[in-house]
Parts: sequence; C-alpha cells; structure tokens
Amino acid sequence: MAFRPIAVCVSCFKSGSVPEAAGLFGLGRSRLGTAPHPELADPVSNGVDRWLERRVGAVTARVPFRRWRLARLARRIDAMAPDYADIDDEALRAAAFALRPRLLARRGGIEPVLEAFAIVREASDRVLGKRQYRVQIMGALALYEGRLIEMATGEGKTLTGLPAATVAALSGDPVHVVTVNDYLAGRDADELRGVFEFFGLTVGVIDSDMDTADRQRAYRADVTFLSNNNLTFDYLRDRVGLRRGGSGSRLRAQALTTDHGRQPLMLRGLAFAIVDEADSVFVDEARTPLILSSTADDPELERLYQQALDLGRVLLEGRDFELDSMRRMITLTPAGKAIVASAAASLEGLWSIRKAREELVQQALSALHLFHSGHEYIVEDGEIRIVDEFTGRTMPDRSWQGGLHQIIEVKEGLAVTGRKETLARITYQRFFRRYVRLSGMTGTGVELSGEFLETYGLGTVRIPTHRKRRRRHVSTRFCKTNSKRWSMVAQAAASRHAAGQPVLIGTRSVEASEEAAKALSRLGLDVAVLNARQTADEADVVARAGQSGRITVATNIAGRGTDISLGEGVREAGGLHVILTEFHESARIDRQLYGRSGRQGDPGTTQAIVSLEDDLFTRFAPRLTRLVRATRVPGGASLLRRLAQRRAEAEHATTRREQTALDKKLERALAFAGAIE
Repeated sequence: MAFRPIAVCVSCFKSGSVPEAAGLFGLGRSRLGTAPHPELADPVSNGVDRWLERRVGAVTARVPFRRWRLARLARRIDAMAPDYADIDDEALRAAAFALRPRLLARRGGIEPVLEAFAIVREASDRVLGKRQYRVQIMGALALYEGRLIEMATGEGKTLTGLPAATVAALSGDPVHVVTVNDYLAGRDADELRGVFEFFGLTVGVIDSDMDTADRQRAYRADVTFLSNNNLTFDYLRDRVGLRRGGSGSRLRAQALTTDHGRQPLMLRGLAFAIVDEADSVFVDEARTPLILSSTADDPELERLYQQALDLGRVLLEGRDFELDSMRRMITLTPAGKAIVASAAASLEGLWSIRKAREELVQQALSALHLFHSGHEYIVEDGEIRIVDEFTGRTMPDRSWQGGLHQIIEVKEGLAVTGRKETLARITYQRFFRRYVRLSGMTGTGVELSGEFLETYGLGTVRIPTHRKRRRRHVSTRFCKTNSKRWSMVAQAAASRHAAGQPVLIGTRSVEASEEAAKALSRLGLDVAVLNARQTADEADVVARAGQSGRITVATNIAGRGTDISLGEGVREAGGLHVILTEFHESARIDRQLYGRSGRQGDPGTTQAIVSLEDDLFTRFAPRLTRLVRATRVPGGASLLRRLAQRRAEAEHATTRREQTALDKKLERALAFAGAIE
C-alpha cells in the first residue's frame, strides 16, 4: 500500500500534535520541508497499489465485520450511560477533563475514548435535548477512527458527527467540520455550539465574506465549521504565503521565535476533518482543480475577446468545428483552422500566433455552445456567477480559466474583468489526503468505496438505519418533449396538493426551476422557488416546505443537507411528495433528492417525470435516445437512463484520475521553479 510520510517542522512539536501522527502513521521525511504544522505527504504508490486498493475498498465496504465491531463498542457505551446520568453538569465536565491527559497522550487503548463518547452523549441530551441513537454512536466511532460512513438520508448525520468532533477536540486536535456550503456550516455550528461550549471548547465559523483577521480567529477555535471551498482556498493562500516567506530552513528558524514566521497563517494544521456530504466533495467536485489566481488588467483584451466571439459566430458545426457534447469539448476542423487563419491575417497581437488564435476561438465557441445563462451560470449584479451543478448555488469567488470567463462576460455585454494569473492550484484529491486523520459522512457512499480507499485512504462502513424506511416510489414517467414534462409535473403536483401533501419539485438548473414554476402558476397554484437567483429566504422556504399543501420548486440547493420537517397532519396525508424532473449524471444525486422524503421513519412518496430531451440522454446516449423516442420499446427508457448514467459516471471518474495525474505532472515539470501550490 502507499507510503505517506508526514510533513512537519520543529514548531509542530510545540502543539503536541505530532506524537499522535507519529504513533498512528510513522514519522517520515518532510514532503516540502516548509510545513509549519503536521500534514501527510502525497502517497507514493503505483498502478498495482491503486488497483488493489480499489478492489479491497469495494469488498470491505460490503462485508459486515467492521459494522459488527462498531455495534459491540456502541453497546459498551450504552452500558456506561447510567454512570453519568445521575451526576450534575459540573461533575460531568470534570469527568471529561479527567480523561484529557489520557486522550492527549493516546494511552489506555479504546477505554478512554469510549468513556469520552458516553460523556458527550449525556451532554448532548442535556444541552440539545437530543441523545444519539446506538446507530449514530456507531457512526461517530467510525468517524473518530478515520473512516467514511454511509448513513441513510435523514438518519441525523449532523448529530452523529458531534461526539467524534468533541472527543477529537478534547484530544488536542484542531478539528475541521467541512460542509458543502456556508449555509450548512453556519446552521450546524449554531445547532451544536452548546455542547462544545459545555466542555469549554471554542467554535469558529468561516463565511465566504469574512476578512483575513476574522478567518484567523475562526481557525484558532477548537472546532471550525466551514465549506470545502473556503478551506481549500485558505490552505492555498497559506502555501503562497509560505512560498514567499523564504527557504525551508529560514521558515523553521522563524517558527521557533514566532507563531508562524513572517506572515501569520490561517490554518493551524491538517489534524482531523469530518467531511459532510463526502461523496459530493471527494468525487462530484473533484473533477475541477482549485486555482488561486491574481488579476492582471489588460485593456486590449476586451477587443480581442469580441473579435473571437464575432469569428466564432460565423463558424458552422460539422464543417468548421466538431462538438463533443459528452466530453464538453470543441475541436476545430482543418477547414475551421483555415478560416481562422484567413480572418487573423488582418488582425494583430495574439492573432499572429497559430496556437494562441485557435485556442482563443475554441474558447469563444465553448462560450457560445456549451455555456448558457440559467444553466452553467447566471448574471447577477452585473457579474457572471458560476452555478455549482451539484449544490445549485452560485460561487462568487470562482471563475473559468484561459479567458473563457472574460469571453462569456463579453457575450453577455458585461464589463470585462482582468485576466487571471495562476498563483497556486490543487485538487481536492491531493488536498484532503494530506489530513493526518480524515473522515466523512454521506448518504450514498458504498458504490464509490473503492475510489475512496484508493484516493483518500478511507475505508467505507455502512451504518444501519434506526427505523424502518417507509418511503414509497410511485412511478417514473418519460416524456418525449420538455413542454409535455412540465405539464405532467404541474398536474402531478396539483393532485398531491389537493390531497394535503406538501410537494418538493427538484430541477437541475435555474432555468428549469423557473419553467416548472410557470407551469404551476398556469394552474393557479402558489409556489415557492429556491434557486441560485433566490436564496435570501432559503431558511424560511425550507422550514415551510413540509407544511400541508406547500409546493416548493428547488434546484440542488434542497438536495443535500436539507432537513424538511413535516407539519401538522402531513404524516396522515402521506408525507412529503418529491418529484424529480431530470435525472442527474450520477444516480447518487437522484437518491439525495428522493431522500428529502421519508426521513427517520416518516411516510413519504417519490416520483420521476423526465423528458427524453434532457441533457443526460442527448449527451451521453444520443443514438439510444433517438431509438427510444421512435420505437417506444418496453423498458427502453429505463435502460436508457441506466446506460447514460453509467457512461457519465465512467467519464467523470476518468476525468478525476486524469486531473490528479496532471497535477503530479505539473509539479514535476515545474519543480525547478517551485511548487504549484
């Protein structure tokens, strides 16, 4: 298996964190020689190692041995409950503080950990009025051990992570609780803060709009809640600061006399992380590298981009360029290259360089044919805001590279921002596996267990449900056209609305959510819309989505981490009804949406009403889509969905592997000039 040394310097020993890392993993040589805190180096592995890890991860996730062991430990914690039930708060805190020396020293085996879990469970009951079920304790133990757990949607992953985060913080580790967006980070911190403060632990929350000083204070807390984007970009900012700070020996010398050398860093180390919605962070978002850049103004660029767009608009698909919709790539044909060369003869600057002008025109063609307002981005406050497909939220600090972002600004008639120059880059794969102890929670993880072990060293454990699931799938309908789909969605919602059921309609894009709302309005139905353009009242919309007769249309904003509570009389009416209007490229995300219904043993129903004109079908299985539309073979549409999703997932897996390989190749190629992060 892969060897993963820890990158440390002498200042690590002042924090008391290195003994744990050394004891767990074995202390190896420094990866960069300049790290002011403990972190793992990139694993050294080969193709055979990775193949074996994929197979081992897939097998061990499906056998019950780990689950049986966790159940035995959870029963032991259950047996300790009477020891702490009758003591007062001060005595309970004192019992926790008495365990800290053993937890800090990592001595005494599993016993002090089990006792600490029992104490935290009792505190959770007293402070929050919520006591972890046995299955939640099983999940918390797996998290503390550094595993990825799969828990069914609605089983209370937020409460499950609480004991693991608390005990890790009592053990002296800086704890990062990572979520997919700022809203969930703030919500979870507010919900759990009382338990951490019960034990004298501090809580920090990172918001995208915070300044550097506030971020540093939040990172200095014992437990910090934040999104994966904020965490990774703050790490890159620290790496850029270290790179500018001087040589490795100089930084280590500065660390002896100051906190962290010339410039105070934000992060205190990569000691322990609990990543919520881990499949989204580790897999869905891992296709795109995270790039920290600066802006270089060039007044001539706007004219250059406008010329590229003008030229792109006269080129014809099939004759001048080929469009690969599955891979979202555009390639100029020899005829197209000849047209570009002829047009560039009268232009100056980059147009005289063959490769530069062809890449520029290809970016313009991408902006025209692959990136559309309401899908990949929206225009808000005079700016292009990229929409994250998997979360449905805008990413204000993100931009496309290679001039694409600026070309889209010109296309939309907006002021052109400066050209981006890369300062540092990293992939989620490379970043998260640097944690000394990494864990994760997800509702859909077993299918990816091989990739989790291969890429992140995470074994996957499936945690059983507390109550039997009562959710029922009503039907899956395939429509030939988009207009027919929206008509059927509106009729289905009206029927459930009349029966007193709340309805949640899930869409993949902002544009689709607005189309659904229009169809409902034509039937005289009131609807609440939640998408990237309308997030101001998100908490209120979600809070009311489970009330009798409510109809909510939402993008993937409502697909992850959203707990919709049922109102009075809703259980008797059948629970929340979820309508999926477009299959995602991964069936896991479909199940995340369905999982908003039937949580924790509640009743609920689900339904899929999709169109054969949807992007999934036309992009990943165009020939079979045409056949299904023409012949109506029984079962053909269901086969089409499975084939298209399988091809999409295979394509994305290949992209993730290629991205990691590219990162390593770039690091080797640029080694003489310094690291790329």
